[in-house]
Amino acid sequence: MSATDHEPTSEPTEEELPRLAASLIEEHLRRDREQPMRSHRTADELLDALPVAIDGRPLPWPDTWELLRRVQECTPSTSSRRFFNQLFGGRDRVATLGEIAAVLANSPMHTFKASGVQVLIERAVLRRMGALAGMPDGDGLFAPGGSLSNLAALIMARNEALPESREQGTSGQRVALYTSAASHYSIRKAAGMVGMGRSCVRVVPVGSDGRMLPPALARMIAEDRAGGVVPVMINATAGTTVLGAFDPLSEVADVAEREGVWLHVDAAYGGSVLLSARHRHHMAGCERADSLTWDAHKLLSMPLTCSVLLTRRPDRAARNFDEAASYLFQDDALLDPGRGSLQCARHNDALKLWLSWKHHGDAGFGRRVERLFELAAYMTAKVEAHPRLRLRIPTASINVCFEVDGKSSRRLCRALWERNVVQVGHAVVDGREVIRWVFVDPERTEEQLDALVDEVIATADALPDDEGAAGPTPA
Repeated sequence: MSATDHEPTSEPTEEELPRLAASLIEEHLRRDREQPMRSHRTADELLDALPVAIDGRPLPWPDTWELLRRVQECTPSTSSRRFFNQLFGGRDRVATLGEIAAVLANSPMHTFKASGVQVLIERAVLRRMGALAGMPDGDGLFAPGGSLSNLAALIMARNEALPESREQGTSGQRVALYTSAASHYSIRKAAGMVGMGRSCVRVVPVGSDGRMLPPALARMIAEDRAGGVVPVMINATAGTTVLGAFDPLSEVADVAEREGVWLHVDAAYGGSVLLSARHRHHMAGCERADSLTWDAHKLLSMPLTCSVLLTRRPDRAARNFDEAASYLFQDDALLDPGRGSLQCARHNDALKLWLSWKHHGDAGFGRRVERLFELAAYMTAKVEAHPRLRLRIPTASINVCFEVDGKSSRRLCRALWERNVVQVGHAVVDGREVIRWVFVDPERTEEQLDALVDEVIATADALPDDEGAAGPTPA
């Protein structure tokens, strides 16, 4: 029997879409308030509960609608008050409306003809972010996440170091990419994707605070040059994934300028501190970088994704990514952003940030960032004062890394998830597994944190002791 033998009984009309969308939104927001942790289910339990497989047969519209509601019910919400697991969270309500508007228009964002004012809005966002990063005359592009922004930076750096590489490839030339031991995994991944090879990545040591050591960087570059290796890029991290540490950008920039190597700053996580007068010192020196990644979907709570790559010099995006396509690109590169993009047609990620920025202003975004630091400081003080908790390393920004006496951090984090208490991650610091609690939602309160810590301790008490876990500091 063919798939056309059965047709859905009906589909929603365009007039019905507003009501249905409102119903879905209201239900989701109510669930976030009443059930911030979705009931834990294993992958097998979810496959048993939901008809996930596609069998090719049409589903009547009432069943389709009910299936969507059930899927939403089972999906974890990163905007709930009990989600501290990833480097993004919370919900900017103005940006959410901007995202809905972008979905409705479905603007492809590669040509002015197809997207009109949305292209001008995107340029305005890139200019403002570039100005804040000390790159007012530069260039930029939107990419679907920080990993792809970092990839774009590496392509630019490779083409700069090896001018024939875009046309001819690297021709077996030995190359090197320098990044700290605490950098994001996307850097090594990008080296493999662009054909340089993951083995070209040189891991620069970090200090006890998780920050790159510039003298070690300089020494490694000198050794590589002596061996006939071409240094392609230095990647500095502004906000490491585990510790939230910021590499010493000014010192790293000194090395990059002295050696003539492209400096990229992966500020996917930390770039938003540029909006805070109190904390922007962490980014001092970023204006000397050749390129910089900044994810607004992290500390600014934009709906996923909202990532940009900024460049200090103009025309870098079109210079490295433009391809002749007269059937498509019929304006200059500023009006046809597809000429300077990793993609052709792509989602409109600028509108939500632009609308939210117009509403909140720099000061509103700055207060948001400062609130995150306040929450992290409160949690740090609470951990330090609690007789059962051990701060593993001083808090660098908004990541708090700690252990519970006598308990495995990995086992505890899983128990907190499975028992629907809170979603929080674990990581390794100095060879020990710790709870990594990240603060990216400014609407959380100190009272909520107090209650959550009590629940963490109660959950820990129900677990067996672990001999390798932290214990009280000897008197």
